[in-house]
Amino acid sequence: MADDSIFLGASRKPDDTYQQAESLLLKFGNRHGLVTGATGTGKTVSLQVLAEGFSKAGVPVFCADIKGDLSGIGAKGEDKDFLVKRAADVKLDPYEHSASPVIFWDIFGEQGHPIRATISEMGPLLLSRLMNLTEAQEGVLNIAFKIADEEGLLLLDMKDLQSLLVNIAERAEEISARYGNVTKPSVGAIQRSLLVLEQQGGTKFFGEPALKIADIMRTDTNGRGLVSVLAADKLMMNPRLYSTFLLWLLSELFEELPEIGDPEKPRLVFFFDEAHLLFNEAPKALLTRVEQVVRLIRSKGVGVFFISQNPLDVPETVLAQLGNRVQHALRAYTPREQNAVKTAADTFRANPAFNTFEAITNLATGEALVSTLADKGVPSMVQRTLIRPPAGRIGPLTSDERQTLINASPVAGLYDEMVDRESAYELLQKKAAQTKTEAEAAQEASADSTGGWRLPDFLGGEPKTGPRGGQVRGRQTVAEAAMKSVVRSVGGSLGRALVRGILGSLSRR
Repeated sequence: MADDSIFLGASRKPDDTYQQAESLLLKFGNRHGLVTGATGTGKTVSLQVLAEGFSKAGVPVFCADIKGDLSGIGAKGEDKDFLVKRAADVKLDPYEHSASPVIFWDIFGEQGHPIRATISEMGPLLLSRLMNLTEAQEGVLNIAFKIADEEGLLLLDMKDLQSLLVNIAERAEEISARYGNVTKPSVGAIQRSLLVLEQQGGTKFFGEPALKIADIMRTDTNGRGLVSVLAADKLMMNPRLYSTFLLWLLSELFEELPEIGDPEKPRLVFFFDEAHLLFNEAPKALLTRVEQVVRLIRSKGVGVFFISQNPLDVPETVLAQLGNRVQHALRAYTPREQNAVKTAADTFRANPAFNTFEAITNLATGEALVSTLADKGVPSMVQRTLIRPPAGRIGPLTSDERQTLINASPVAGLYDEMVDRESAYELLQKKAAQTKTEAEAAQEASADSTGGWRLPDFLGGEPKTGPRGGQVRGRQTVAEAAMKSVVRSVGGSLGRALVRGILGSLSRR
């Protein structure tokens, strides 16, 4: 590998002999990329080769381990006959084995460090998609976040949002007059969706300490970029949570990182595996914002690589922004598959030496059609390429090996214990208790002033006046006490509205 590029493999001539080395220039690593191909054609190895290359160049990497076999990137590889032969075929000399520095993450905290986000940081748009809310329910959730921002209520975990929804249901008439119709059935539907999310492990994901972006952008003492590997085999049982989490992380990168233009190498490379889950059934508004993030995050030095089986899984508006392509074999047995192959072939800069459509259907395992951005950002002519063998292990780590790396991780101990500080749940509980106490005190005072347990409305007569004719300020009624409590809470929160980003997540800048 040259200092300014990642060696991907070697292209082949029509007679299957060596032609030339194929590389990805680091300065175009932030121009995004796409790795596609049918199951078993070598996508995971291509991902590992790319991740190792970026890490060796000092670029941090974040990727999801869907099947568990990507964890082998953290262990030194071994000489095997087929790997040695592959290295010779691509003229990789010397073929050296090495482990990449890794940090293992896991939303459930079982196969890596716990990784969390707060409800406020997630925002109403992504939460609505996560809970599959209707348009009306999403509107209510947006109002809930608006009220939380105005009244200074931190939404950190699920009980915070649940308590806020209860409060909104109790104040439905007042809130409807300010923001539009808020019905108790809509609030109830959101609460039921929260219950489902809680049963799927949401309580472990939402809370503090929330992930700090700096912790996935680390380098080791040798200057190599750390590879953050998200254990996603269990997470994939809830595809919507998986895709929403990765999209949230992408939006956090977009919101927090400053503009730097086109650097000599990316600040971070983000691999989005099973990319079709992001776009399946996504509302148009969300797709538009995803397109904006992908287009604009490039100037912040972040490269995004989508990995999927089929190029049709990625919308055209996003596909057009992916400059580096690695296309493994696709089968064309059905009309949809044939259309996918044609789409893939049409996205490449044609090579007169072979038919791109036919080549895609005839690629062997470990082969791919490769086109990367060359000088001046122009796509190179597509080449039939034999992908180089990775330096790390092909296959998963053992449980003991994984645990050893977790214990030695630079973030060990930072996220292991969940913190539950004062937030919306505690504040609303205090407010309810205070209102109840004031109401009881007012009721007792009213009873004392009349000599019995009679309601003020039944006393009759004209209001008492003072010596100058003004009305005497008597003791508060229950309604007056409650109303003044509400006015104080709203009035004291003016000017505390918070700023939210392009995907509705809370800006931490």
